[in-house]
Amino acid sequence: MNTYIRYAIIAILSTAFALFVYNVWLIESMPPYIPYSDLISRIKANDVSFIHIKGNEVRIVTRLDEKFSSYTPDVTQLMNVLHDRNITITAESSNPSELWHFLNNLLPMLILLGGWFIYVRLKSGKLAFSNRAMSQSKPDRSVTFNDVAGIPEAKEELLEIVEFLKNPKKYKALGGRIPKGVLLQGLPGTGKTLLAKAIAGEANVPFYSISGSDFVEMYVGVGASRVREIFRNAKKNAPCIIFIDEIDAVGRSRTAAENVGGQDEREQTLNALLVEMDGFGSNETIIVVAATNRPDILDPALLRPGRFDRQIIVPLPDIKGRLEILKVYAQRVKLSQTVDLEVIAQKTPGFSGADLANLVNEAALAAARKGKSAIENTEFEQAQDKITIGIERKSLMLSEEERKVTAYHEAGHAILAKILPKTDPINKISIIPRGRALGITQQIPIDDRHTYSLEYLINRIMILMGGKIAEELVLNQQTTGASNDLHSATNIATKMVCEWGMSRLGPITYSIQDEGFLTGFNKNRNISEAKTKEIDDAISEIMLNCYNEAKNILRDNIELLNKLANTLLLQETLEADDLDITFQCYYSKKIKNNDKNEPVQA
Repeated sequence: MNTYIRYAIIAILSTAFALFVYNVWLIESMPPYIPYSDLISRIKANDVSFIHIKGNEVRIVTRLDEKFSSYTPDVTQLMNVLHDRNITITAESSNPSELWHFLNNLLPMLILLGGWFIYVRLKSGKLAFSNRAMSQSKPDRSVTFNDVAGIPEAKEELLEIVEFLKNPKKYKALGGRIPKGVLLQGLPGTGKTLLAKAIAGEANVPFYSISGSDFVEMYVGVGASRVREIFRNAKKNAPCIIFIDEIDAVGRSRTAAENVGGQDEREQTLNALLVEMDGFGSNETIIVVAATNRPDILDPALLRPGRFDRQIIVPLPDIKGRLEILKVYAQRVKLSQTVDLEVIAQKTPGFSGADLANLVNEAALAAARKGKSAIENTEFEQAQDKITIGIERKSLMLSEEERKVTAYHEAGHAILAKILPKTDPINKISIIPRGRALGITQQIPIDDRHTYSLEYLINRIMILMGGKIAEELVLNQQTTGASNDLHSATNIATKMVCEWGMSRLGPITYSIQDEGFLTGFNKNRNISEAKTKEIDDAISEIMLNCYNEAKNILRDNIELLNKLANTLLLQETLEADDLDITFQCYYSKKIKNNDKNEPVQA
């Protein structure tokens, strides 16, 4: 039916366009108009050779082949004037053809009826382009749980959903109720959409996919009609899966402030979704799978049992998960035998599944550009640097003064990172500009960190201070290069005071989550001016103490700072092994020259 409507609309529009072009052609082809009195004068002066009469419209051709048109109020009187003038006369009826008359009268009515029909179908959600966002795919066995790696807990939870879809009678016989909804929560790129497709592939059922943003349109009621339509189609093809990606676009929490003056389109769509999820019959095996990375803003009515019964967190993969994901993507490319995926997994903390897929792809592209037959470790290192810190800006030419400042800045970071305990090991130091940075000191943790100790955070702030302090100690100047370091250090200190209770103010937090009915939005606790000053003083105290401590350490190791900076100026990039050699040479020489056998800080 929708196809016929589409063709009918195209036919009406084509006919209207053809009539418009024809009328324009008629107007353009009409000869110039002259008054009736001029026409009589030309006839009496024997200036006319040809006359064509159509009703009261007259077209004339002069003896000089000039063409004009005119209008006669009385054709009989005109014929008396034309008598015995030796003029060729032709005539035709003024009535249009029956087909032309039919089209002229019917076409406006068809256009009005077609417009009204389109509006009604659009309003009811039955027009063909109203369900453009929804895509239904047949059971696709190409995506299964074998394609999902690195998130074993989430897979285990979803295996039960697959069993529900395969054998619903087994659970119904015991009085069990099939879950209506599964909400997948996780950061972007963790594999939420892939998990939903794997459920459909494992259960071998139809899969309906739609994005939350596609429900909301400028036309009021379209989103609600789309919700009803997708559930209506799903009920016809049960058992099946409905997947709503980015459900926070339509399921945002309702607040009193947003709804003053009536309900908006988003709320109508949300209400329709809530009603449809409550309307499943006992004989309908339909599971709604939704994905979001903002579960904190979803409406509480959407999250209650009976709608989204299961809420599954899809976390970032740990080192074992990253290794499994790398093995999956490594099967699609050609790797050199020297590539150690365990080392790559260890060097990529915080990478999601999508990040790892991008890493393998970038390494493959780098190897292809070099004309290699297989991907080696060098390409993986280049790909990781490109993703995390940006590509090398070879076109940026730094002056010698800027290179020197950058070298001492990065050397200050590196020395503190090596000397201070319980810090992440250094992977690379470079004074080659990358992205927005003129240099980098890259630290990569050995293990995945889930909590941070007070000592680690204090040392982290000191390391961030190292670049600024090194510039002040050696070059006796301050530059803007430390802006990002200071911002990160201040952010850590602020969280230590306001969120983590790691300051002299005691174990108290100064930001709260309002859990009121139908709210769930963040707001700050009302804090007095005196307490605000105490918070600022506590943050400043942490920053200044870290600054002074880091300055003392770098002052005691000023020779090492100079040596490391000069080495960077020569080599530009130092790997972890090169840095260890530099430190060992320095401390060996210092111990050898230390006649008093004083202890050496290392």
